[in-house]
Amino acid sequence: MSVPLHVSTLRTDGRTHVLFVIDQLCEMGGAERVLLNTIRLLPKERYRCSLITFKIDSRLNIFESMPCPFYVFPMRRTLHFEGLQTAKKLRSFIRSEDVKIVHTFFETADLWGGLISKMAGVPGLVSSRRDMGILRSNKHDLAYRFVNPCFDLVLTVSEAVRRFCINKDHLAPQKVQTLYNGLELDKILRANGAGQLRASLSLEPTAPVVTTVGNIRRVKGIDILVETAAKVLCRFPKAVFLVIGRNSEPLHFQEIEERIAALGIKERVRFLGESENIFPLLKMSDVFFLPSRSEGFSNALIEAMACGLPCVATRVGGNAEALEDGRNGYLVENEDADASADRILKLLRNPMAAARMGAAGREIVERKFTAEVMIQQLTQSYDRLLAEDRN
Repeated sequence: MSVPLHVSTLRTDGRTHVLFVIDQLCEMGGAERVLLNTIRLLPKERYRCSLITFKIDSRLNIFESMPCPFYVFPMRRTLHFEGLQTAKKLRSFIRSEDVKIVHTFFETADLWGGLISKMAGVPGLVSSRRDMGILRSNKHDLAYRFVNPCFDLVLTVSEAVRRFCINKDHLAPQKVQTLYNGLELDKILRANGAGQLRASLSLEPTAPVVTTVGNIRRVKGIDILVETAAKVLCRFPKAVFLVIGRNSEPLHFQEIEERIAALGIKERVRFLGESENIFPLLKMSDVFFLPSRSEGFSNALIEAMACGLPCVATRVGGNAEALEDGRNGYLVENEDADASADRILKLLRNPMAAARMGAAGREIVERKFTAEVMIQQLTQSYDRLLAEDRN
């Protein structure tokens, strides 16, 4: 696909130019959505933004709604002539467009894009770390230790990821700051249509609905959801488990389908694919279940909390920073289908207690995880960074 190159005519308009760099835009996961929302919500009177990616999926329906000029610098390998050409393009862009801050997402953007950006003389280099290193190899670990001194600020999506980065990458604690994801609560409040959705999905009016959101990959634990569902269905045979997300690992998905067939619960576990608006689906649900094997900080979890759902989630990564065990849901150990089923059954058997937990979760989001809080903290970090550069 040939993506049109947007040419800036605003080089010296007085605003701070922030360049976001991400490895690829091939699926709309949590990090990708947070990135685009951040660009959209940064104050336009103070910041102008650009976005560079090295790979893009033309099937994504995001191009017309891109919140800033975006550029695709195709690159399959960094240590190759193609990588050298892309490095020249990136360096030229930073210098010619007067970029003040480069903000990177994921490994190639961090390690390669970050190094090139610093060599280009960018005043502020920021890395966004969003997981517990699940995609890293030993080579990545070594490269991060080499490149990390280039970063002026590392923003982590949770305290758990912050501790991981400090310990694993030997980062100075004062350089690492937690910036939680934030939600636009007004959009969630306006979402409706839950009643019609239940009918369109041919769900019995009283059928309990347990929902999860996440692209189907092994790390997301959908196979554990299947085992959990089988146990819950022994007590609530009319319950339905909904999985919202893209099939990102077809072989793993095939294994999941085979297991569902073997358990005889095909009619009770439904895969809805991706959804551009998950909030009506969440609002018609009774329980949110997050069975992930690893998380940095789950957008889906706080989205479910914002919809007033009691939640059951694995005690991994930053989940415990949003879900307070016994207050707005329950934490369970990783891959423990028995405990997961037990907690879901508790919620289904006690709708009044579940409603209280759902309300508590909504209050936590309103206090800690709003877009306003996220953007305020991010702009304060940018301001400090540029003030330090001037001094």
